[in-house]
Amino acid sequence: LRASVATAPLRAWGGDGGLRALWRTMCDFLPAEVQEALADPVHEDGELFGGRYQILQKLGQGTYGKVYKAERQDNGEFYALKKIDIQYDEEGFPGTAIREISLLKECDHPNIIRLHEVLQRPTALYLVFEYCDMDLRVYLKRGAMYQPELLRNSVRQCFAGVEFCHSHRILHRDLKPQNVLIDEKRWRLKLADFGLARSYTVPLGAYTHEVVTLWYRAPEILLGVSKYATPTDIWSLGCVASEMATGQALFPGDSEIDTIFKIFRSLGTPTNEVWPGVESLRDFKQEFPKWHDTHLADVRAQGPGLGPNGIELLRKCFRYNPVERPSARRALELAFFHSDEGEPGCGSDVLWRPPAAAGSGTGNSQ
Repeated sequence: LRASVATAPLRAWGGDGGLRALWRTMCDFLPAEVQEALADPVHEDGELFGGRYQILQKLGQGTYGKVYKAERQDNGEFYALKKIDIQYDEEGFPGTAIREISLLKECDHPNIIRLHEVLQRPTALYLVFEYCDMDLRVYLKRGAMYQPELLRNSVRQCFAGVEFCHSHRILHRDLKPQNVLIDEKRWRLKLADFGLARSYTVPLGAYTHEVVTLWYRAPEILLGVSKYATPTDIWSLGCVASEMATGQALFPGDSEIDTIFKIFRSLGTPTNEVWPGVESLRDFKQEFPKWHDTHLADVRAQGPGLGPNGIELLRKCFRYNPVERPSARRALELAFFHSDEGEPGCGSDVLWRPPAAAGSGTGNSQ
């Protein structure tokens, strides 16, 4: 059996459930590369949807599906196609995919990835996104953003995207460099991968504990709080901003307790005086070591582009008490986002040329 037989997607034959089940069983005995070819309704020449899109390359694996770079044949533009498999069993269609589609339909903002359309096949959906050159993680492998104006503009764009989300009652819940995409030509940063995002209501309900990649997870979630809101995104943004400035993750723990201790070593072990009720949280232990606040000394030394105003922004984002963290809108009013005398402004219409590329990016690997 040759993988090229997949030019007609056999798994998409339709028919009754028994035929589909039989075909899935047969596929389980095939080599992995053949299974992948049969699962993707893409012709050998990369055409998809009757030649409407030309698949150029696989970009990566997202939260719940593969992502491809494709060229639309009628306009020559590049797009990122996220393929989401539809399971014909009890799992059904991934809830994260439904959530992402419904939330992105509400989002029309220059700092949020744009969902152009959703295309359907019998066994999969394809989400068609605008294409970006790379994600922030790839960019930071070249080095930190040492230019103050570049750093300030980039951080501002991230806060602007989050401010739009929060003003529309959307929690992202997975802010990290991998989920910030970069349009390098226009130097536009865009929040992406809303697979863990959700709408929130007032009063707040109990949400999932396992949200936000560990290094960017707010301490209230690490310590077991079940009712959380927009301040968790603000904490994550502070972590991302610090990483932009230094090129290094601020709290790179290899477990929840290791991450908690890295936070405490930098910001001091919290008490009821600075964070009312912290000592009664489910996962707080009185036996935790008592560290003192370093006032972000390491970040000051490694991220000179921040300056005093940037450190002030981070300190506010890293307030232990969630209610004391600024909203994204209030954060954008802080001195860090306003030009120093004689420096270029950093409004949304300012486009930056990034440093010379050290290598190509991976694009929308969301």
